[in-house]
Amino acid sequence: MTMEEIELFQRLGLAAAIGFLVGVERGWKNRFAQDQTRVAGLRTHILIALLGAVAGLLALRLDGAFAAIAVIFGFAWGAYKFYETLFDGDISVTGLIAGLLTFALGAYAMLGNLHVAAASGVALAAVLAFKQASHDWLKALTWPEIRSALLILAATFIALPLLPDRALDPYGAFNPRQLWLLTIIIAGAGFAGYLALRILGERAGLLVGAMAGALVSSTVVTADLARRAKSGEVPPLHAAAAAALANLVMFARIGVLISLFAAPAFAAAAPAVAAACLVCLLAAGALALFAQKRESGKSERLGSPLDLKEVARFAFILSAISIGAKLIAHFFGDAGLIAFSASAGLVDVDPVALAVGGLVRGGLSAHVGAEAILLAAAVNTLSKTAIGVAAGGPRFALPYGAAAIAALTAGALAFFLY
Repeated sequence: MTMEEIELFQRLGLAAAIGFLVGVERGWKNRFAQDQTRVAGLRTHILIALLGAVAGLLALRLDGAFAAIAVIFGFAWGAYKFYETLFDGDISVTGLIAGLLTFALGAYAMLGNLHVAAASGVALAAVLAFKQASHDWLKALTWPEIRSALLILAATFIALPLLPDRALDPYGAFNPRQLWLLTIIIAGAGFAGYLALRILGERAGLLVGAMAGALVSSTVVTADLARRAKSGEVPPLHAAAAAALANLVMFARIGVLISLFAAPAFAAAAPAVAAACLVCLLAAGALALFAQKRESGKSERLGSPLDLKEVARFAFILSAISIGAKLIAHFFGDAGLIAFSASAGLVDVDPVALAVGGLVRGGLSAHVGAEAILLAAAVNTLSKTAIGVAAGGPRFALPYGAAAIAALTAGALAFFLY
């Protein structure tokens, strides 16, 4: 048997498998129906997929064969589904589309990419299988949630590509696309935090949402938690525990970046990073336990999933900080490494870790490199504490600030003692 024949049988088998998968889902839903009424199930969809495969194969041999078979099948299948609708009174177009897609995927399995065909078949079966779950999810959605998601999507996929991705000032500080992207991150973090609270509940939602968001920006997560705590949407101590976990993720992320991009500096930075992570974990645990006793049963109703005024306010503040940091970096340059690290750390630590990592690989002292990166982390932590004071009020800021300062102190002691 030639390789061409082997591939042909593989494609034919994939087409049958797609029909089998869709047919199992269709047949399972009608498994308790009487034999005379249980139609268009497993065997039917396997045959539909094989018909599509044969039509695709004939398309390689006879011009117009595929179009003729597809039109005939489409009309026949449509007429059958129309009769079925009249018979059982179930008005739905899903079965019609599922059959047409099964035919099309059977043909594509013969003509196209095998991986794409298999993935499409699995996706089709999954969409059909999760009918009830998708309906329940749609019933639970609110208009503000849909509107918020659409606004974020429009800002990302419509507005963002239209903005120039270059600095409009001589110092390279004002880049419209980068600043708009920061705004999208703030809005997305807030929306993700809202969804985590809504789906997972107050405690788990806050903690899981904060840790996931901190993988992108712990600064944005802290600002969002502070806002929600001050508005009464979440209890302040629970929010402070979640913010401490966000700090833990930030320090852990720094350790990973140093090990990857500034490996010679890892030995010098590791004790400080480990100490800060440990204190953040202990502080988050203590705050969560204390909050469980003090704030149990104090859950408030969720606010808006996307507060545009708050997003605009935080975006303006963080953009101003970002522009200021870039101006300082422009005037001092790499020669003023400490000034650069401190200023850039006001917003984010990752750019500092990447920039300093390049300098370390280029010959900069590993100890100096570790010092610069850890300084950026310290400034970033203090910056988030200031944001917490301004945006979250004392009931959030005091416990969070204490946890942050304790982590910084432990990190500093570990750095200078080891």
